[in-house]
Amino acid sequence: MAKGAAIKFTSYEQSVPQILDLLKLPYELKKHPKIILKPTLTEDPKTSTPAALVEATLKYLLDQKNPVAEIFIAEGADGFHTEELFRDQGYTALAEKYGVGLIDLNTAETEEKEHHEFLRFDSIQFPTLLKDSFLITLPKLAQDPELELQGALSSTLGLFPADHYRGFLAANKSKIRKWPAKYAIHDITRCKMPDLALLDSTDHGLLVAGKPLAVDKKAAQLSGLIWKDIGYLKMMDEAEQEEAPQIQKA
Repeated sequence: MAKGAAIKFTSYEQSVPQILDLLKLPYELKKHPKIILKPTLTEDPKTSTPAALVEATLKYLLDQKNPVAEIFIAEGADGFHTEELFRDQGYTALAEKYGVGLIDLNTAETEEKEHHEFLRFDSIQFPTLLKDSFLITLPKLAQDPELELQGALSSTLGLFPADHYRGFLAANKSKIRKWPAKYAIHDITRCKMPDLALLDSTDHGLLVAGKPLAVDKKAAQLSGLIWKDIGYLKMMDEAEQEEAPQIQKA
């Protein structure tokens, strides 16, 4: 699968298949028995992933996937009732129309995960649904007062189940904010890095897709930001560089 691509947006029906074909996604999809579509949902539809983007992606996946593969739409909204956002923003009807599962990650079954590369968490309660899945995150590009940028990597905060990370008398996942949010993003992606990001940057006339970090660097550029000045992007880039195989000189 190609690392990334950006194309001019015409419509979801035309542009989504076009960009996913550019990435040669069908070859990858055939390998996976479970595919998760993870939108970003907030109380403001203007900063939420449009259901139309997810529908176009879903139609493509249903046509290209392994015949026995299951598809789920999953999100864990921060500070809001996910099921209400699903209903109000068209996702409940979408799931019913195509017969796919609709999962609130805030209340999903979890297992405790530990990883030697965690920077702040001792362990993380991680949704079992995501285990051994092909995870596609579909964020809406937007400004974020906490993180500066709402994009592919920041969407992984939705993987923290609120049942375990909501503070006492708090509406949001306050327990993931004991430290700057960049650490939560880093540590949750040690459990599961999205396999693909498809960014709705239609306000800029584009769709962008590929590996999450590459997509977010493009998102920063589109937003007039310098990616190295965004804390979580700088941290994730450094982590990726450390993981890259080192070429030994003779």
